[in-house]
Amino acid sequence: MNEFIEKFAEIFDDMDPATLSGDTNFRELDDWDSIAGLSVIGMVDEEYGVTFGAEDMRACKTIADLYNRVQSKK
Repeated sequence: MNEFIEKFAEIFDDMDPATLSGDTNFRELDDWDSIAGLSVIGMVDEEYGVTFGAEDMRACKTIADLYNRVQSKK
């Protein structure tokens, strides 16, 4: 989970991974927008080899939700 949070934080400019946790509602982050969503989908594909689409994103609210969904698709 820590590695996933670090990779998630890299999507944003100047985001400190230490400010994030599995319980973080990523949709409430100041920098969250549709481009960030597409970047998460790309990161999941590149780093984890998992096809992750818009439906997967809609089903998730927290970073832990994202992580668990990725893990379930491996």
